[in-house]
Amino acid sequence: MVDSQDLLEELGFRPDFLVQEIGVDDDVDDEFRDALEELLDEELIDEDEQEVVDAVLLWFRDGDDDLTDALVDSLTTLDEGGVVWLLTPRSGREGYVPPVEIQDAAPNAGLHVTSSAGVSVNWAATKLMARKSY
Repeated sequence: MVDSQDLLEELGFRPDFLVQEIGVDDDVDDEFRDALEELLDEELIDEDEQEVVDAVLLWFRDGDDDLTDALVDSLTTLDEGGVVWLLTPRSGREGYVPPVEIQDAAPNAGLHVTSSAGVSVNWAATKLMARKSY
């Protein structure tokens, strides 16, 4: 398995990033969160904070309200050029969100899917970025 720090750097996280976390519950991957906080050398920013951030971790499960609304809400504090990492349970896990739902919700929130990655045994991540305006 890939080292946590290597994985985080592959995902584009850097020590100088401010990262906000939304949708935290008892089922999130604490090892992934701890490794990210270690890389950042600070705690993740709570979803109630209004600080401008470089990235958002959005933990989302099937049954958590509306995905489009959650994505729109995740953009509130995201800096221009920032990225949303949508973390969803992997296929076969409780709360699994089919990729087609992500593909449908992203454009409605003004985002597009750029890549995906497995971050743990139970969670997959989808990288979403704002559509460029021309």
